[in-house]
Amino acid sequence: MRNNNTYLFLCSSFAILVLSGCIEPFETTFVDFESALVIDATITDENKRQQIVLSRTFEFEADGPIPETDANVRINDSQGNIFAFEDQGNGVYLSTQEFAAQQGIDYDLSVTTANGRNYGSDVVQLSAVTAIDELRAERVITDLGEDGMAIFVNSFDPTGNAKNYRYEYEETYRVIAPTWSPTSLIGDPAGGCNVLKIANVTDEQVCYATDFSTDIILTSTEDLGEDRVSDFRVRLISRENYIISHRYSILVRQYVQSNEAFTFFDTLNELSRSESLFSQIQPGFLQGNVFSRDDINESVLGYFDVSSVSKQRLFFNYDDFYPGEDLPPYVEPCTGSTPLIADMGGCVLRPIIEAGVGIYAEDNSSPGPNEGPYLIVPRVCGDCGVLGTSEIPDFWIE
Repeated sequence: MRNNNTYLFLCSSFAILVLSGCIEPFETTFVDFESALVIDATITDENKRQQIVLSRTFEFEADGPIPETDANVRINDSQGNIFAFEDQGNGVYLSTQEFAAQQGIDYDLSVTTANGRNYGSDVVQLSAVTAIDELRAERVITDLGEDGMAIFVNSFDPTGNAKNYRYEYEETYRVIAPTWSPTSLIGDPAGGCNVLKIANVTDEQVCYATDFSTDIILTSTEDLGEDRVSDFRVRLISRENYIISHRYSILVRQYVQSNEAFTFFDTLNELSRSESLFSQIQPGFLQGNVFSRDDINESVLGYFDVSSVSKQRLFFNYDDFYPGEDLPPYVEPCTGSTPLIADMGGCVLRPIIEAGVGIYAEDNSSPGPNEGPYLIVPRVCGDCGVLGTSEIPDFWIE
């Protein structure tokens, strides 16, 4: 029996298909749906607990990617070392010990799933090492007239051995709740529709939020006269984006990739952008370096990469580039309302407060008809804890 199914091949943090972002779904016809293993594995020359992510492709109608759990995951090197990984949940596996990939050593990946299926990878060596020379921020006006902050990277490899670069970033920014108040409302413990004003000890005024890149960010110097990355833009933030309203920080990681790894990511990136190309995808169209050891015809998606990495962080304040200018609009309009304490249908304000939908901003000193005594705003406007944490990050510099 043939089934018409819609399939998703997901993208992840390394751009494949796992944690965030996705390629457009396409319609095709297969004999039943068979989920394929997806391997997201990049180890680096950083001395740390390395990470590998395993999941399964899924039908479009499904809730999301299916984590591959309870697998036996290890990396073997040509010196006889075996680096074991342990399941952290949600398809994430961390090495049981810290280690860093070394130059001139062969590495390969072995995975045995809980059902006894065996998977492996081609042998890979650590790529050339190239450091980020400069990470800088600049206010720009794009060709489309958009005003924003651009983050640029510069690097240079005098040996000319690097050539292929992939970038990831994580950005952390200060959020200040625009209508935070030292006063809060709670439902009257005595019951009924009344609410009481108390000191605010739960809602946060200043928080720090962190987001991670989801796009595949690539550049190559292959066709240039020298192996120099010059003012390559890894991030563009609109002037209208609230994340730059106060203090902003970005950590950029530069991965040097082999020609094979770069080709894989570049192909994946093109497929994710092109509906016409994507509509032609068939299983096996995107060829990685991972495979089934049990069945050469089994589809396995992903790539095992061993990459050198360089990273830099920068900070800037909104006033550094927009002195005296209005702040960007907040993440949500903080237009308030003044609900009645109660009406003929029963309690009005108390359910709003207790459900966390609204939060006290200030008194309504002159209530009009059908207005209550308090101005209520969306919670995110008076409690930045919705967006982040009040704990200052260890790396934060004022």
